[in-house]
Amino acid sequence: MKAIRYTDYQTFPELVEVDKPTAGPGEVVLKVAASGACHSDVAVFNDFVEGTNPLCAPQFTLGHEVAGWADEIGEGVEGIERGAAYVVYGPVGCGHCRFCLVGQDTYCENVLEVGYLGIGLGRDGGMAEYVVVPARNLVPLGDADPVKASALADAGLTPYHAIKLSLPKLNKAGSTALVIGLGGLGLLAVQILEAMTSATIIATDTKEEALREAEKYGAITVPSGEDAAAKIRELTGGRGVDAAFDMVGIAPTMQTAMGSVGTNGRVTIVGLGTAGSDYNWQWYKEPYEAELVKTYWGTLPELHELVALLQQGHLEPQYTTYSIDEGLDAYKKLLDGQVSGRAIIVPNESF
Repeated sequence: MKAIRYTDYQTFPELVEVDKPTAGPGEVVLKVAASGACHSDVAVFNDFVEGTNPLCAPQFTLGHEVAGWADEIGEGVEGIERGAAYVVYGPVGCGHCRFCLVGQDTYCENVLEVGYLGIGLGRDGGMAEYVVVPARNLVPLGDADPVKASALADAGLTPYHAIKLSLPKLNKAGSTALVIGLGGLGLLAVQILEAMTSATIIATDTKEEALREAEKYGAITVPSGEDAAAKIRELTGGRGVDAAFDMVGIAPTMQTAMGSVGTNGRVTIVGLGTAGSDYNWQWYKEPYEAELVKTYWGTLPELHELVALLQQGHLEPQYTTYSIDEGLDAYKKLLDGQVSGRAIIVPNESF
């Protein structure tokens, strides 16, 4: 079968032929319907050097945003129907620590023993015609489109987790939320905020096209720039926002987030940023009791909740599809900043 593989540090991936996987006990082989190309993939093959993260050492097949149809069901697996569509929860932990037991494999306490971070992150992922995954990590899609659903596995789950943790700041009259960066994650963040809160949503980005997309989902938009924080505070009557979500994670966007948040607010850094993206925190400058936190991905129960939002028509991921043969072109466009929304590779169009 065809697969897009990460073969060495700071080396562009390759499209190669590999053997089709088989399902072991507790596992399922999916015929892949869709796999999203993510900036995390770019960080792995473009930025990582030996020692950066041994859990993502080459070689492996990329793709941690995956949806598809159950093709082969391993020994001991119950409740999975061959031919049915599922989206994959990407993180894979030990299964028995205090975090894994509640479906938060992202924070597995025994990850070094596991030896990888998840599907497509140290372990073979879904940038292939088939992928083998733990049956526990499958979330049924029902009649939902697996191509749309693939974007939920990371681009949806990551902002959903951050937003859910911030709901105490937003579930009150007159609250305001800020989304910084309107790529695949940011546009879904706007939609999730619209579906889950009554907050006024402000969104900022450098791209005019992205701002117009955010407006379609109810956001008030402010172009990025040195005066963005001042304009955002003006929109809130000078109080600042109650929760800010930085989907980029570099110094200028962190400055905008911290410059926009109000007293007792919360800033969540969601984007991975780049090396040297430091924020100069100063006691006398920051609002009182303003929280600055980071989050990583999300939980298995939250992915079930996201699928429900998709099935109910609350989410409309923005994406462009590519065949498996076009997958390397998608990664090149991602590297060059030419992807709007999500780039989704479609290895198989039907079961």
